Amino acid sequence: MTFAVLLPTGPSLRNFGLGGFLPKLSEHGDVKVWHNVQGGELRHLASGAGISLERLSPPTENPAASLLRCAMGYAHLFYGRTIAMRQRLRKRPQGRLPERVKHRIARSIGRIAANSLGVRLLEASHRWTATRAPEVAAFQRLFEQWRPSVVFAADQRPLELLGPILAARQLGIPTAGFIFSWDNLTSKGRMAAAFDYYLVWSAKMRDDLLRLYTGISGSNVHIVGTPQFDSYSDHGLLWSRAEFFERIGGDPDRQLICYSGGDTTSCPEDPQHLEVLLDLVAAGKIPQDTQVLLRPTPVDAGTRFDAVRRRYPGLLYSRPQWLHNGRAGWMHVVPSAEDIQFLANLTYHADVNVNVASTMTLDFAIRNKPVVNVAFDVASTPPYGMPLWHWHYQKEHYRPIVEFGAAKIAKSPAELAMYVNESLRRPCDGAEARRRLVDFELGVPVGESTGRIVEVLTRIANGVRL
Repeated sequence: MTFAVLLPTGPSLRNFGLGGFLPKLSEHGDVKVWHNVQGGELRHLASGAGISLERLSPPTENPAASLLRCAMGYAHLFYGRTIAMRQRLRKRPQGRLPERVKHRIARSIGRIAANSLGVRLLEASHRWTATRAPEVAAFQRLFEQWRPSVVFAADQRPLELLGPILAARQLGIPTAGFIFSWDNLTSKGRMAAAFDYYLVWSAKMRDDLLRLYTGISGSNVHIVGTPQFDSYSDHGLLWSRAEFFERIGGDPDRQLICYSGGDTTSCPEDPQHLEVLLDLVAAGKIPQDTQVLLRPTPVDAGTRFDAVRRRYPGLLYSRPQWLHNGRAGWMHVVPSAEDIQFLANLTYHADVNVNVASTMTLDFAIRNKPVVNVAFDVASTPPYGMPLWHWHYQKEHYRPIVEFGAAKIAKSPAELAMYVNESLRRPCDGAEARRRLVDFELGVPVGESTGRIVEVLTRIANGVRL
């Protein structure tokens, strides 16, 4: 058997390029990986015989395909009408005049086509137009010679996937797509391509997929969890508490709060929220001997926190060990095995996590650590035009956390202090809610997702009915 694996983004490289996925998959045949990283930074990812690396070509798109893709995206948002989709529809098109005109036309088409049949007709029209792109022909020639048993995309959104997926489907080669994140189906636009098989985290994600993408057979959707958290089952990655605190410059005898930052679009007030937390510690409303560590999200350069760090020089700081190659966005940052190990230790040794509606809530819930979510605005005019509580915490993907009580939701600085103090004093409170959340969001036990995905792909490659 032969496997074509598409890893177009930094997170997909972290989930599938590091760890055990590629070596385990290569036990069943040759593996060729296509990625989107410039230079030779990925040499360390290919470990084991039968694994090779190739660059994904930048996508080309003619004006008709671009307009149809944009219209398909709007139709999907109007059809899905989740809370997050309605929020996306409130945003005004940005860019130069031709781009704004394109979006206005596409939005009008999308509004008209906002039904199951309309979305599928737009998708078929876009597929027919996009098939003319030169990268589709290039992958057809390659796949005709190499003939992969299955083409697997580790992220369903980037446009770079379209060429190889269209080429494979024209040649009758099975394709499989992994739904990358827990919010992607209910919060994002249309997938870049349609697949023969879909790999999802949980039963909830499967139900969301079948509801929003009519025409997909439930028998072609497989619950596999996510390898994103598999490292948390590897106790060999853990350092002693003394070693961890030595690495971050902290004191192992004092409690540690980790503030997990989000990206600048999702969490524009992160520096202000962090400052509120530090002010509470300085004022003694949270014990003054409590340490705070800031970990920005990997895609954030971290410079927006500089003023807070100058004001509070005792703030511990750990920027994720991801390589930034000069271009912004998740497409262009490269993870490291060292950062995976650091995060495994941070979630293990930190006492409390504070974040704004972040996936890190799941990371710490897996470790059975208490989480406090910030749900108040700092600016008098909220950045989103509505209170943070309504913007983030009513969304479909995050609502289970609120409903299960798996995190404490602070709607004011006073509540932030109260909930952090409660979490520091009684960390076991809410343990059952956190366990229920993890079981709900991850359909496969932590540590078993990689093996499950390899099993599904090999069965697809062998033509075995799943």
